[in-house]
Amino acid sequence: MGALTFNRMQSVILAGGLGTRLLPYTMFMPKPMLPLGEKPILEHIIEWNIRNGITDIILCISYLGRVIEDYFEDGTRIGASIQYALSRKPLSTAGQLKTAQELVHGRFVCLYGDSIYDFDLSDMIYAHEKRDAFITMGLHEYDSSIPYGVVDTDEGGNVLAWREKPSTKVNINMGCYVMEQDTLDYIPKDKPWGMDTVINTALEKRETVLAYLTKGNFIDVGTYSLYKEASLEFRKRLGDI
Repeated sequence: MGALTFNRMQSVILAGGLGTRLLPYTMFMPKPMLPLGEKPILEHIIEWNIRNGITDIILCISYLGRVIEDYFEDGTRIGASIQYALSRKPLSTAGQLKTAQELVHGRFVCLYGDSIYDFDLSDMIYAHEKRDAFITMGLHEYDSSIPYGVVDTDEGGNVLAWREKPSTKVNINMGCYVMEQDTLDYIPKDKPWGMDTVINTALEKRETVLAYLTKGNFIDVGTYSLYKEASLEFRKRLGDI
């Protein structure tokens, strides 16, 4: 289905990480503000939300957060309404999300601030609503190759097969979620907390956690090598190379 305009639905973008894997680039610039093409990573993410009908944005900021606030201000320039949730220390993914609790007013989208998405977000939200899910996780099919010969054996030590550099396809987490507001109650305040712990807690409590396997593109820019690769891709799109 095509993009919809959701009734005041919000996206919470986690943009407060230290970006240590991207040093020295992140010494004076927060990771979400590193350029891809002619815009910061974070601007690409916000514009993707807008194209999918969500203009109400909450940015969870911490490290060098003033740089983000000075650039986006209230969001009017790019057609969004932006609020900020500030933490004074690193809180990991879910811990950052918790800082937005007082600003969230219902079902919301949660996104990591170091990934570029290109799929139909409205379809993911529709799937979440249709299944009455508590959390829906965006997943991406990833081809994982093993650069060695893999030898299968039985319990007696007999060789059964030799598979040279096999590959396998797995579903990886994209850092894109649709969540019910009560998800925030599973996160302690002002404490580093991982999103994996939130998901596992929801499963333990028998909440419906839905997997949504996306069909579109996904670019992770969380490390130096991945950022370099993404930068080259965006330069190609602009015709620079």
